[in-house]
Amino acid sequence: MKTLIAVVGATASGKTALSIELAKHFGAEVLSADGRQFYEEMCIGTARPTPQEMGTVPHHFVASRSIHAPLYSVGDFEREALVCLDKIFRTQDVAVLVGGSGLYVKALCEGMDDMPNVPLSLREQLTEQFQKQGLEPLLVQLQTLDPVYFEQVDKANHQRVIRALEMCMATGQPYSSFRKKAQAERPFRVLKLAIDLPREQLYDRINRRVLQMVADGLEAEARALLPFRELNCLQTVGYSEWFEHWDGLYSREQAIERIQQNTRRYAKKQLTWFGRDEQVRWFSAQALEQQQHLQWLEQELNKKD
Repeated sequence: MKTLIAVVGATASGKTALSIELAKHFGAEVLSADGRQFYEEMCIGTARPTPQEMGTVPHHFVASRSIHAPLYSVGDFEREALVCLDKIFRTQDVAVLVGGSGLYVKALCEGMDDMPNVPLSLREQLTEQFQKQGLEPLLVQLQTLDPVYFEQVDKANHQRVIRALEMCMATGQPYSSFRKKAQAERPFRVLKLAIDLPREQLYDRINRRVLQMVADGLEAEARALLPFRELNCLQTVGYSEWFEHWDGLYSREQAIERIQQNTRRYAKKQLTWFGRDEQVRWFSAQALEQQQHLQWLEQELNKKD
C-alpha cells in the first residue's frame, strides 16, 4: 500500500522541519501544498524552505512557477501532484505532503469539485470591482445568488468570495450546487498529522518569524514585486501590507505589525480548518520529542488495510 504522509496545520508551527525529518526517516520525497511557495519570486515572505533544507531531500512544487505564468488553480495542482505522486510511487512506498493551504491538501487527498470553466474576463471584472469598492458589495451579490454558500464562506477571504460569484454569474446556478460531497478514490492511503502548539506559543513564533523575515530582506523583496501588485498571487499577507504602506496608509512599523496580526489571523483560520478534519492526528511538542509521531506512523504503515 502506497502512503502519503500529510504534515498540515498552522503557519510557523514547524511543518517544514517535521516534513524533512519524516522524508529522511522514510527515504521519501516532499511535495509542497503551500499555494504561496509555488512562486519563485516570493521567497522570504512565504517562509520557503532554505536551499540547505531542500538539498537534504527532493522537493516538488517549491519555486516551480513564476508569478507571471498563467493563473494556477487548485485543480491544476491536483492534476500535477497526482502525476508527480504516480512517478514517486513507482519506486517508493511513502511520500510526504506538507503545507497549510487547506484547499490544496484537500484537493490532493480527497479530490476537487468538478467545476465548469469560467471566462478569465469575469474574474478580472470582479477583482477590479473588489479593488475599487471593497468586499461588501460582492458579499451582497453572493448572498443574493447563493445564500447557502454565503453562510459557509469565510467572509474576509475575497478570493473565495470572487470564486463563488464568478461561478454563479457564469453558469446561472449557485456555486454550492457544484460542490460535491463524495470523496474521490485515490490509489494511496493518506495519514495526516499536525503539530499542536499552545496558542500563545504559536503566536509568539509568528511574531518572531515576521521580524526575522524583515531582517532577512522582506521589505526589499516586496519592493521588487510592487510593479506586479495587481497579480492575484500577490494579494496575500506579507506583501499587501507593504504595498499599502507605500500607498501612505500607515507607517513602516505599522506595516510590520499588520503582517504579524494578519499572519496570526491566518494561523487561526488554518487551525479551524484542520481542526474540523477528523483524520488529522495532533502531536504536542513533547510528543514529537518522544518520537510518538514516528511510533504512530510505523504502526499505521504496518497495517494491512
